[in-house]
Amino acid sequence: MELRFFDDPSEFLDVAGDHLARQPVLSTVVTTVAERVARERAAGIPWPEGAPCWFVAAIENGEAAGVAMRTATFGAYPLFLLPMPDGAAEELARVVLGRGEQVSSANGALPAVELFCDEVAKLTGGAAEVAIHTRLFELGELVDAGPVEGDLRAPRRDEESLVISWYAAFMADADEQAGRPRGSSAHDAPPPEMIRRSISEGRIWFWTDGSDRPVCVVGASEPAYGVSRVGPVYTSPTDRRRGYGSAAVAAVSRRIVASGARACLFTDQANPTSNKIYQQLGYQAVVDMAQMVVRPAA
Repeated sequence: MELRFFDDPSEFLDVAGDHLARQPVLSTVVTTVAERVARERAAGIPWPEGAPCWFVAAIENGEAAGVAMRTATFGAYPLFLLPMPDGAAEELARVVLGRGEQVSSANGALPAVELFCDEVAKLTGGAAEVAIHTRLFELGELVDAGPVEGDLRAPRRDEESLVISWYAAFMADADEQAGRPRGSSAHDAPPPEMIRRSISEGRIWFWTDGSDRPVCVVGASEPAYGVSRVGPVYTSPTDRRRGYGSAAVAAVSRRIVASGARACLFTDQANPTSNKIYQQLGYQAVVDMAQMVVRPAA
């Protein structure tokens, strides 16, 4: 088993692309990030100063058998792991720490992310625990949401600040809705410049009520390996429980399918409302994942 690190996302995809393509829905986070970073580098868009950016493939018998990356630009820069041999996940922990990198959180597929964090905890004297249980869903047969007032449209230039504020609110509200203290999750909203780029690329929409007033925002990733990921989905607190979020997700999902891509999304398993809504729309569970933290010794 060899762990091969890459600073260049295109070189990483050259090596791991066939492996990722075998399960493109499971691989959605890694493929969308790798392709986005490659596009941004080609366009001369700088990476946030101080944030790590690397990818790794676990090579077994000359082929990729698992992948991970460290590209998060928020918090303590959590890693993201996809399924890999148990020994590779543990070795990755040893190698990353040996590179002098600090590790206090990681996200991704079980059991790889748990094995990785347990090894980090063993080597640093800390304790690993699951912070958030997540679940990846793929759309099967889309079931239309019930009749809901309004329609989907792109944000206007003078509405960019509203999108940015709602993306920020989504993170805190998601904690509260799942019964956690606000701000306790390891995620921050994307930086404003990234949100503005997504708006300009046509990957963020509003659901508006009958008077064209924005009541919900929903995003979707650029398709990668034939898969587009819906999210985040945020409804204004005063406009909740009216079906706007369901209508928005259904409309965006329909666009994704019409483009020839497969639609998927993540849910927080502690939020029964969102899990129920998405399943009613035809989304089916694919795999359970987790966001984990490694807490220092007391």
